[in-house]
Amino acid sequence: MSPFLSFFNKIDPQVETKPKVALSEVDHEMRLPVLLFTISGILWLLIGTFFAIVASFKMHSPELLANFEPLTFGRVRSAHLNAMTYGWANNAVFAVGLWIMARLCKAHIRYASMLIIAGVFWNIGVTIGIIGILTGGLTSVEWLEMPPQVGPLLAFSYVLIGMWGILMFRFRERGHVYVSQWYILGALFWFPWLYVVAITMIFLEPARGTIQALTNWWFGHNVLGLWYTPMGLAAIYYLLPKVLGRPIYSYYLSLLGFWSLALFYNWAGVHHLIGGPIPVWLISAGIVASVMMVIPVVVTAINHHMSAVGNARAVWQSPTLRFIVFGAMSYTLASFFGSWMALRSVNVVTHFTQFTIGHAHHGVYAFFTMTMFGGIYFMMPRILEREWPSAMLIKVHFWCAAIGIGMMLVALHVGGWIQGMDLNNPDIPFFSPDSSARTILGALKPWLFSRSISGILLTIAHIAFFVNFALMLIGPRAVRYKEGPTLLAAERKGA
Repeated sequence: MSPFLSFFNKIDPQVETKPKVALSEVDHEMRLPVLLFTISGILWLLIGTFFAIVASFKMHSPELLANFEPLTFGRVRSAHLNAMTYGWANNAVFAVGLWIMARLCKAHIRYASMLIIAGVFWNIGVTIGIIGILTGGLTSVEWLEMPPQVGPLLAFSYVLIGMWGILMFRFRERGHVYVSQWYILGALFWFPWLYVVAITMIFLEPARGTIQALTNWWFGHNVLGLWYTPMGLAAIYYLLPKVLGRPIYSYYLSLLGFWSLALFYNWAGVHHLIGGPIPVWLISAGIVASVMMVIPVVVTAINHHMSAVGNARAVWQSPTLRFIVFGAMSYTLASFFGSWMALRSVNVVTHFTQFTIGHAHHGVYAFFTMTMFGGIYFMMPRILEREWPSAMLIKVHFWCAAIGIGMMLVALHVGGWIQGMDLNNPDIPFFSPDSSARTILGALKPWLFSRSISGILLTIAHIAFFVNFALMLIGPRAVRYKEGPTLLAAERKGA
């Protein structure tokens, strides 16, 4: 038999019939890949937080580190975005998402070395990319600022990860396909398509004219909507019923939510180009798709709410559910804001303002990152077979993160709306040497300062998370967790 046919024979799930694997065995077999991705993600979270603080303070104190070229605003802001996106967020997705997939498949882990190799090369690629940004090799394309030479390395790493996820699904226990598996598989197929098309049409074989701008927003918007959003929703759909010990409210509502997300979201990014030299029909299609996103959002919100209703006490006692429910509520609010911002009458105010930046943080941090925090709090005791060492650090993490991101969203949304109204008023100058005159910059500055204060709270939250995680890594091993009715009690120990 040829090596080619031999490989496909090995990955054919029909050649063997084995009983389903205990979740504790799955956790044990996933330990090394999960630890690699989680540790890498948390380190990138701290690095990205440092860049964020520097960039935030530079918005109202531009003289800060002005003579240190690697930390000029353009570079440090791009380094922050890419460290948090490709460093923290993607590593968190790989850790939590693939672990959930493995648990739901209830099969022995095969080819775990693929994940380890992919994780090493992925983080090498991100490191090279961040260094390239800080040393002046960045591009002018948002979400793709890392030097284009890094693209093939990241693509190779992701191919290994995507292949592993598909193979894991092939070897799953036959029968029911869970809601979380739909979202994870969808994201595993959507992300490489987004990344390869964007790299090709912007850098390798550049399209002409406004097609590049369309491609850029198609990629940037869909990375959030068709990569991070499905992975975040997969975590919520798995962890919410798991911790509460009750099934999700409606399987059919989940089906409607998944397919309506897949149908509408890929058009929605175009609304960010309202007013640009883009065909009107294309802009209108993007606006309609953005408004239609209300369907999957409402459906998902109903499903989540009805699954958790009557369990408020359990939500607050569980460290996992605190973050998960915060993330689920933020998903609903951020999505409604997104549909509202797509309307031309609103976009004329919010476009080119801090309001749009606030909306991005609403989705990426308040929804996705808080959800990933909840996933890690649930996952790590089962991976390491030990408790979180400090309940106080968990509380510090949650409250500083929740208050910090809440303060940031208020500052950026309110300040951004005022900025947009002022930009549309020709009588208000952007800047004036007369300190007593009302200017756009002067009115915005207090809100930018509030954003920096919120960044300090988020920094405290991330340090508390890192310290607790580091103490957990070196702590003594505890009794294995048991799934079932005792799960919530186990959660309470970490609260």
